[in-house]
Amino acid sequence: MFKRKNLAALAAFSAMMLPQPVFAAGLNGGELSFVWAVPFIGVLLCIAICPLVVPNFWHHHFGKVAVFWALACAVPMFISYGGGVAVNSIAHALIADYIPFIIFVGSLYTVAGGIHIRSSFIGRPAVNTAFLALGAVCANIMGTTGAAMLLIRPLIAANAHRRYDMHTFVFFIFIVANIAGSLTPLGDPPLFLGFLRGVEFFWTTEHLIVPMATAVGLLLLIYFIADTILFNKEKEEFLEKESHYPKEPFGIDGKINFLLLAVIVSAVLMAGIWHSGVEFSVLGVHLSGEGVLRDVIFLIAAGLSLKLTSKEVREANQFGWDPILEVGKLFFGIFVTIVPVLEMLRAGLDGAFAPVVALVTNPDGSANNAMYFWMTGALSSFLDNAPTYLAFFNMAGGEAQVLMTEGAKTLMAISMGAVFMGANSYIGNAPNFMVLSIVQERGLKMPTFFGYLLWSGCILIPTFLLLTWLYLL
Repeated sequence: MFKRKNLAALAAFSAMMLPQPVFAAGLNGGELSFVWAVPFIGVLLCIAICPLVVPNFWHHHFGKVAVFWALACAVPMFISYGGGVAVNSIAHALIADYIPFIIFVGSLYTVAGGIHIRSSFIGRPAVNTAFLALGAVCANIMGTTGAAMLLIRPLIAANAHRRYDMHTFVFFIFIVANIAGSLTPLGDPPLFLGFLRGVEFFWTTEHLIVPMATAVGLLLLIYFIADTILFNKEKEEFLEKESHYPKEPFGIDGKINFLLLAVIVSAVLMAGIWHSGVEFSVLGVHLSGEGVLRDVIFLIAAGLSLKLTSKEVREANQFGWDPILEVGKLFFGIFVTIVPVLEMLRAGLDGAFAPVVALVTNPDGSANNAMYFWMTGALSSFLDNAPTYLAFFNMAGGEAQVLMTEGAKTLMAISMGAVFMGANSYIGNAPNFMVLSIVQERGLKMPTFFGYLLWSGCILIPTFLLLTWLYLL
């Protein structure tokens, strides 16, 4: 259910990194009224409310609802601006962003789903905390999507006999699916966009490692304390069950998929560093040879994973296609309806979001870094974080060499907001939604859309306020 705000972001990369997003050509964001945001808001409200109010209807028809809102955006666009502008705008959203995003996320889901970690891990507080810390490290190597898909299943298995487990998966989304992926362009789509525009590969490592370590360290501490308290409430019952747990030595099945994950990561880097010189257009959408090759490599990796991984391994993971199908259907609606919203944001002070844009500039014309962090983060919580990053990147001058030096604190604020605050809502980042779907598919409870907002509001917002005071004022 949801989000995705971001998913054009993940078009840039998703979970981690994807293609460079292309904004709808022909639409002038300065001429669009806020009414054009209604379909996007409609998608978000349906994702938030329908599972609570009409769960059976939503379960069977959420794809149709997504298409309805996509048409509610596309049809008026055809009527108001003509077929040329409408086709070009929708084609950019689907061909340049949505299709690469689905290929990337689907490939990671398929490959990571072929790795089965066998063990007798028991979800005690120390073990769970170690899982989250390991995920924080992996997020910067294989991206937030790859790390989340690799570790969520063994984490579920480790906590299979815990009575209280919801908080574990919420903190998993906070840390592994979002905040931890902030140290390299491989970690999250916005940073990959910055890399494509000239930000040095290890610039984010140097400038975000302390804020990231502060946030992750604090969240791990909060989690360990909370999990210890909840564990003690069920300790007697837990210890009684523990003696009956089957003991299984640690092992990993489907190791070939680690190589395929490396191939996917390498393909992302290849597309960002190597320029083939091959360029062509499809329905007015500019495509590059390296971008197409990257997507082909993704598909080959996924196909090889299905071919080379035994059926038993996927069955042990309880691997199924429902989570990725849900992402594909809902994000179709999000990608289409977000087109005019991103154009209005891109218009800056000339667009409908001018009051928001004005907040990031001090009266003397200097950058208000704290507001850059909060504005980028607030929009990244519900919009696509990669295009949002790019919009504020351009608003801050758009020159990587300048932003990496005298504008370093501003670029740091934009980067932190786009990556960290994707954790604020289920739709803030693609892995959030996928983790939610996998957990629910196992029959486990997760907070509702608004319930999750309460979790993030109580835990993340104070954390981000602390980061603002420590590093951005």
